[in-house]
Amino acid sequence: MNPLQHSVFQLPANLSAKADPKLVADDERHFAAIGASLEATIADLTDRLAAARRAPGGTGQAALDRDQEIHRLTARLKALRRFGLDLCLGRIVAADGSDPVYIGRLGLTDGQGRRLLLDWRSPAAEPFFGATHGDPMGLASRRRYRWTRGRIGDYWDEVFTAEGLEGNAALDDQSAFIASLGGDRSERMRDVLGTIQADQDAIIRAGSHGALVVDGGPGTGKTVVALHRAAYLVYTDPRLGHHRGDVLFIGPHQPYLAYVSDVLPNLGEEGVQVCTLRDLLPEGAEAPAETDPETARLKADARMTAAIEPAIGLYERCPEQGMRVGTDWADVWLAAADWAEAWEAAEEGIPHNQARNVVWEALLAILVDKHPEEEGVTPDMVRRSLLKDRAFVTAFSRAWPLIDPDDLVGDLWTVPAYLAMCAPWLAEDEIARLQRPEPRAWTVSDLPILDAARLRLGDPEAARAERRREASVAVERERVRRVAEDLLAAEYDNEGAMIMLKGADLQDALVQEYALPVADPDLLAGPFAHIVVDEAQELTDAEWQMLLQRCPSRSFTIVGDRAQARHGFTESWAERLERVGMGRIETASLHINYRTPEEVMAEAEVVIREALPDANVPVSVRSSGLPVLHGAAADLDPILDAWLAEHAEGTACVIAAPGTEDRSGDRSRVRSLTPELSKGLEFDLVVVLDPAGFGEGDGGVERAVDRYVAMTRATSQLAILTGA
Repeated sequence: MNPLQHSVFQLPANLSAKADPKLVADDERHFAAIGASLEATIADLTDRLAAARRAPGGTGQAALDRDQEIHRLTARLKALRRFGLDLCLGRIVAADGSDPVYIGRLGLTDGQGRRLLLDWRSPAAEPFFGATHGDPMGLASRRRYRWTRGRIGDYWDEVFTAEGLEGNAALDDQSAFIASLGGDRSERMRDVLGTIQADQDAIIRAGSHGALVVDGGPGTGKTVVALHRAAYLVYTDPRLGHHRGDVLFIGPHQPYLAYVSDVLPNLGEEGVQVCTLRDLLPEGAEAPAETDPETARLKADARMTAAIEPAIGLYERCPEQGMRVGTDWADVWLAAADWAEAWEAAEEGIPHNQARNVVWEALLAILVDKHPEEEGVTPDMVRRSLLKDRAFVTAFSRAWPLIDPDDLVGDLWTVPAYLAMCAPWLAEDEIARLQRPEPRAWTVSDLPILDAARLRLGDPEAARAERRREASVAVERERVRRVAEDLLAAEYDNEGAMIMLKGADLQDALVQEYALPVADPDLLAGPFAHIVVDEAQELTDAEWQMLLQRCPSRSFTIVGDRAQARHGFTESWAERLERVGMGRIETASLHINYRTPEEVMAEAEVVIREALPDANVPVSVRSSGLPVLHGAAADLDPILDAWLAEHAEGTACVIAAPGTEDRSGDRSRVRSLTPELSKGLEFDLVVVLDPAGFGEGDGGVERAVDRYVAMTRATSQLAILTGA
C-alpha cells in the first residue's frame, strides 16, 4: 500500500464518525511521511548491505567488524520489512501544545533528520504507556491504533485535560482497550505492545541491578512484561550491548516458546537467547521426569550441585613424590615442589579439563628450564623429547586426568561410597535410593547436577581440540620459520624486510590461525549479563544453580505466581531466592487480570482457595457474558464442533491429565495439552477434561493448581467435563 495514494484508515461502518478528516488528517500526513522514509531507508540499507557483502572478508578485527556490520544491517532491514506503517503504535500530545509525537516499535527519521517515530523504549516515550488520569505525565491526550493487515481498523483516544478534547474522538478511555482483550487468539501470542498498561510498563522499565520479582496471578500480563522487559533492557542497559546475546530468556516448555516466538523479533530484538531449562543441556530434550518423588526431592537440593566440587577434587591431587624424567640428552629431576608449582598455574575458575592443559604446559616449562644446555639442542627439541617419556606422561594423566562429566555424575549414581564421600549429608537409605543400574539414564532431575559437572569440568573434547589447535599452531610457526630462513638465505636487495623476518612478532603474525580448527561456541553456556525467567515458581533449588552459574552479576527478572506452583510454595519470594544465593531482591506485583473473564475467574478462584486460602487471585476487568459450561466427557465432540462452526477464527484447547488420549480429533484449531504444558498459553475456548484426574499427592495442592491453571487459560469460554 502506498500511503500517498490510499488512506491508512479502514474503519468499519459503525465507526465512520472516527474517519472525520478533522480527527485523522494530521495522522494521514504523518503516515505519508513515514511511508516515504521507510522506502528510502530500506533502499539505502539494501545498498549498504550489498556493498558490505561484496567487500573483502579480511582477517582478524577487520573480518569481525565486517561480520558485525552485515549482522547489524541485516537485522535492521528485517525489522523494517517485517512491518510497514504499522511500525507506529500511536501518538501523544503534550499539555504544552507542542506537535504530536508518534511512538513506534523502532525509531525512524526522514532525510532531513526529522524524528518521525520515537522508539517505544526511549525515556521520552514512557508517557505513552505510563500516563494515567492520576498522573498524566504532562500529556493532554494519547491515541492508540489498532492495526489489521497494514490498515488501521480502529483507534481510541484518551484525554487528560480539557484542551485535549480538541481533535480527538473523545472515546471512553478504556472501552476500546477492554473490547480488544476479547479478540480471537491464534497459535502465536498477539501483538500487545500498543496496549501495554501503566502497571506493566513501570515494571518493564525498572532497573536491572539485582533480582526483580514480578508476582502476579493468571492473566495479569506477566509474560508480556517478561518479554518486553527483555527487549527494553537490551536497548537501554549499556551492560547488555545491542544484539550481543547477553540476555537469556527462560520459558517453561516448548509449546510456550512456540507461542511467544514472534514477540521479540516483532520488537526488533533478534539477539536474546530464548530456551527452556531443558535446552541448556543436550540431554534435556529426551530426559523423562523422575518417577520417584523422593528421588526427585533429593536431587532438587542445591547441595547436590555443590557435591560436584569434592567429586572433582579427587582427580586434582598433586603428586607428593618426585620422579626422574628422561630426554634424549639427559635426565631431569621433577621434584614434589615442581609438581606443586605447576598445580598453582591453574587459576581459579578455569574448568578442570582446560586447566589440565595449563598445568601440563607449566610442567613442561619447568622441565625445559631445568634441562642442562646442550649445543644445537633447542627448547622445542627438549619439549618433544620429554613427551616420549611414557612414565612421566602416565604419571601426569593419573594425577590430573581428562574427565567426562557424564562419567563423573554416572559414578555418583552407581558407586555408593563415592556419593557418600561427596554428599556427606545424605543418609544411608537416601544414598541407596539414588543408586541405579544404568548410570546415564538421565532424568530431568539429573540435569542441574550434570550441568554443574559440565561447567566445572569443561568439555574434554574441547580440551583435546585445544591441544590439537596448539599443535597445529606450532606446525604453522615452524613452517613460517622455515620460509623466513629460506628467504634470508636467498640474495634479495630488500635487506631491511629480510631482517624483519627474523623477528618472532612478525613470524607470529604470519601464522594463519584463522584457518586452524576452532570449536563452535555454546551460546547457552553464558555468562549472561541478565536472565529473565518466566513461570519461575516451578524451579527447584538445584535448577536455580544452573542459572546462577550463568549470571555472575545476579541480575534477574523473575516472573511467576506462587499460587501456580505445582509442588507448593510456602515461602516468600525473598526467602526462596535468598536461600538459593540471590541478593538485592525487589518485588513488584500485578493484580489486574486482563485475560480471564469474570465468569471463568469466579469458578477458578473457588478451586485454588480451597487448597491455598491466601492465593494472590487477580481481579478480572471484563466479562465475556458466557457462563461456564458443565457436562460429561461425552459432550466434548459436540462442544468443539459447535464452537468451530460458530467461530471462523480463534483457537481452542482440550486440557487433560498426562497419559490421556489426544481428544482434539485432528481439528486444526484445537490443541490437546496437559495442565503443565498449558502454562503461559491462552485460548478462546478451553475444555477441561476430567479434572479429578489432575495432579497427585501434596494434600491436593498439585491437583488444585493444575485445575486452576487449566481453567484460567480461557479468554472467552470455559467448559468443564467430568467422567471417563
